[in-house]
Amino acid sequence: MRRNLGLMALLILWEALSALGLLNPLYAPPPSQVLLTLMGLFREGEIWPHLQATFTAALLGLGTGILLGGILGLLAAFSPLVADLLEPVMLLLNAIPRVILAPLFVIWLGIGLASKVALSLVLVAVLIFFAVYSGVKQVDPRLVERIRTLGGGRYWLLREVYLPSITAWVLSSLKVAVGFAFTGAVVGEFVAASRGLGYLLSFAQSTYNARLSLALIALIVAFVLLLFFLFNRLEARLLRWRGQTSPTPG
Repeated sequence: MRRNLGLMALLILWEALSALGLLNPLYAPPPSQVLLTLMGLFREGEIWPHLQATFTAALLGLGTGILLGGILGLLAAFSPLVADLLEPVMLLLNAIPRVILAPLFVIWLGIGLASKVALSLVLVAVLIFFAVYSGVKQVDPRLVERIRTLGGGRYWLLREVYLPSITAWVLSSLKVAVGFAFTGAVVGEFVAASRGLGYLLSFAQSTYNARLSLALIALIVAFVLLLFFLFNRLEARLLRWRGQTSPTPG
């Protein structure tokens, strides 16, 4: 609640400073003008093809990145040979700013959807790989032995030990993954595209249109916050499921 009040206070101050002529509307247009610009984009229908392009790339990259990162993380966690092969590569990808790969993906895959999905996928997959890998590695060996002593097989180990640990690590990374997915899509469109929010941002930059730039940034932030809220609900539900008492394996 306090954060919302702080944001509202900042917007009101910004609007007041603009009304008093203390801020140049060319460089820092007031929130009311930014809102009118955003409403105009929706009213004219100009924004919809760009929204579709960005959301398609971001969500495809997010979904495939979670799947690929999760599978590779599990393989590395349970196979020392796979870990020796994958961990150096993932550490290297994690160390470099992965958005610099955008021009390379454009060269390889063209300016269409594939290059944007690929960049989002890489950003998300590396994050989820380490979340799953760490989740398995952080499991207490005594818990594994206890389940085996009680007669539990692989199913019970996965359900009662590994899955709760992986879930906690992955859920803590999902919010960051959402931001990464949109970063990959927008940066890819900014580098080279024929449509998308990143393409519109590039156009706004080239024409020095601060109002359009701020409107698009606000729109992206709003959608990311919406996804944050949905993942918070998912996290609360899954954590409530983890808290339920499970039957003893037999």
